[in-house]
Amino acid sequence: RDIYDQMHPDWKGSREDLLAQVVRIVDEVLRSDCVRIEPALFNQDELRRRIVLTLNMNKIVQHVWEAIRFENTEMLVPEFDLERPVRGTADMRTWFTGRPCERTLRSHINFCVFDSTWEATEAFELDRNGDVEAWAKNDHLGFDVFYVSRGIVRRFWPDYLIRLKSGTMLVLEVKGQDSQENRTKREFLAEWVRAVNGSSHFGRWACDVSRNPSDLPAILRRHAEASHTNP
Repeated sequence: RDIYDQMHPDWKGSREDLLAQVVRIVDEVLRSDCVRIEPALFNQDELRRRIVLTLNMNKIVQHVWEAIRFENTEMLVPEFDLERPVRGTADMRTWFTGRPCERTLRSHINFCVFDSTWEATEAFELDRNGDVEAWAKNDHLGFDVFYVSRGIVRRFWPDYLIRLKSGTMLVLEVKGQDSQENRTKREFLAEWVRAVNGSSHFGRWACDVSRNPSDLPAILRRHAEASHTNP
């Protein structure tokens, strides 16, 4: 029912056909190995299994709905804030912090605030890397991406915005340990990038994740080269 309610407003075909397909897909998912219940005892007893499924239905709905949406989307159209459709680093106001910070060379913001030694290393590389034209840490800039996790709409703030000399705008996440939550964030960020690229008004955008300080130069080089091969 929840999946059907999300789909039917934009459905162009028969609503009976849509309902039949949704029922079939959900039934296949619930009976497949896609859903794993622990401890195994709860999976062996049908009543306990149905109780666990009911208690976690929002999570199941999220995964099924996102799979259907990603597979069947024909076009991504960005939706803009009507009051401030385009924002920039010049919009950021002065703010104060007690965290460590250092002056920057290529950032549009005169200081970069560090939450860890790792971030300080990344900022140092961005300031001296030959592929980087300008960059900014996404702190107090207001750049966020909405995503859905466990049936709840949330938002996250990617770590860095980087403009490469090749013209590509790179949205960079810094993550050491991965999780399903982080993978979901990146899926929605990638969708956001595809929508912006499809609008053709903001140049070429890309996104990536840095998993350790030493991989940043290779990431920057890869996206710089991709700009020349895929204009």
